[in-house]
Amino acid sequence: MKTFKEIIANEATQPYYQELHQFVEDAYHQHTIFPPHKQIYHAFNFCDYEDIKVVILGQDPYHELHQANGLAFSVNKGVRIPPSLVNIYKEAHNDVGIDIPNHGDLTSWAKQGVLLLNTVLTVQEGMAFSHAGRGWEIFTDHIIEVMNEREKPLVFILWGNAARKKKSMIDLNKHCVIESAHPSPLSASRGFFGSRPFSRTNAFLEANGISPIDWGIE
Repeated sequence: MKTFKEIIANEATQPYYQELHQFVEDAYHQHTIFPPHKQIYHAFNFCDYEDIKVVILGQDPYHELHQANGLAFSVNKGVRIPPSLVNIYKEAHNDVGIDIPNHGDLTSWAKQGVLLLNTVLTVQEGMAFSHAGRGWEIFTDHIIEVMNEREKPLVFILWGNAARKKKSMIDLNKHCVIESAHPSPLSASRGFFGSRPFSRTNAFLEANGISPIDWGIE
């Protein structure tokens, strides 16, 4: 049975990853990089390969101080809720009736089997997409590919163009793909609002005998 630890260790042997690793290490020494170094792979710490039910794929981490914590779209308690997450909460409220939380910590989703992954896992302060094209996309391609190989069906929620590029790697006969515009204020009105990803996810899970996600956040 695969584990994320083994999957990541295998990636670490690849030439592309060794170049990526060197770039990332140098960047952390020379600049302010998010998330904190020890949280780069935080998304993989909550449920293992076989226990993931949903992959939510975003773009790259938040690039302002204290925001990124290694879970896509999530921030720690006490940090102002970023606009993209405000919109995610609005859609979840309208879709499945959750109460709008007063914090942005999505750990409760991660603990239920939601892999909160960005296509790029690091970013320089104040510079969105500054670590795009350095190798992270290859790494997250490989994560999507190994998730796709799994027998037990999954839901892939792809938000924004960077995430939607991964759709071609997913077997639509086995898994469910829900895609839309990114929830950021720049694009949320172009198809994110009203896309009902939370109820559609749970409908697919339940149809396949998998317990649904409780999208409510305490």
